[in-house]
Amino acid sequence: MSTSQRTILGSSVVPLRLTFFMWLLFMADFVYGFNLTAFGIHPRSLSGLIGIITAPVLHANLTHIISNTVPLLFLGAVLFFFYARIASAVFLRCYFFTNILVWLFARSANHIGASGLIYGLAFFLMSFGIFRRDFFSLLVSLVIIFFFSYLFYGILPSNPYVSWESHLFGAVVGVTTAISFSKLKKVYR
Repeated sequence: MSTSQRTILGSSVVPLRLTFFMWLLFMADFVYGFNLTAFGIHPRSLSGLIGIITAPVLHANLTHIISNTVPLLFLGAVLFFFYARIASAVFLRCYFFTNILVWLFARSANHIGASGLIYGLAFFLMSFGIFRRDFFSLLVSLVIIFFFSYLFYGILPSNPYVSWESHLFGAVVGVTTAISFSKLKKVYR
């Protein structure tokens, strides 16, 4: 399917499904009081391994989930719309590799939320055009940098209740993924 045949809505299927699941769990946690946030990433603990899978879909409060929903939908749609051929691999790397790094190296805390994934996607999209060096990818990178440059501040420790490690490792995974995929001949569909 060419770019002209794809739609933004069709390209949003993966981020929409993940967001729906995030909200479903959040509402179940809110209504029934399950305390699902306990299944976040607890670094270097056996019980915290489950968080590698579950942490991005768990959120502490309404502000937290709303602040993750909009960028996840936007960045996910941009990724799947413009880079359909590699989008699934990029998305999965940003999801899992970020969380593995948090489990291995983050401070001892309960790390939850989709911000690590968001930082991975954002930094991939920001840097991919720079490493790929074609006009179209560079244009996408510049637009993402324009709208998401505020994310650079999130990779520094500022609030003890915010997992800056997820932000930092997401950014690292996003940039390294951009470097490793930049030499591929076919990234568009």
